[in-house]
Amino acid sequence: MMTKRMNVSLLAGAVLGVFCIIGALVRSGFQIEYYLLFSLWYNRLLMGLVIGLPWPRIGMPKLLVRGAVLGLIVSFAFYSATGFTDVVSFLAGVVYGVIIEYLAYRSELA
Repeated sequence: MMTKRMNVSLLAGAVLGVFCIIGALVRSGFQIEYYLLFSLWYNRLLMGLVIGLPWPRIGMPKLLVRGAVLGLIVSFAFYSATGFTDVVSFLAGVVYGVIIEYLAYRSELA
């Protein structure tokens, strides 16, 4: 059975992945391969999966650091696959990790 935390994290990852696709399209002048767009979206979905796992409850400052670290680790996979060229998506992954972790935390409180 999926927990509320997992559901919220996966949904947030999927939605933020769409924002990443839009950003990548704009940055590339709409000249980007579709497999890269899918890979970017899938990376954000995986980020939601990793963050949605049943991690121990911790306080807010540590929680945000955990989100940033997990976002960094997951985003590194896409960043390295681009030949270390898509710095914006890599850094956005850190921010998105924090957002997903915060939303997951909030879902546990409700």
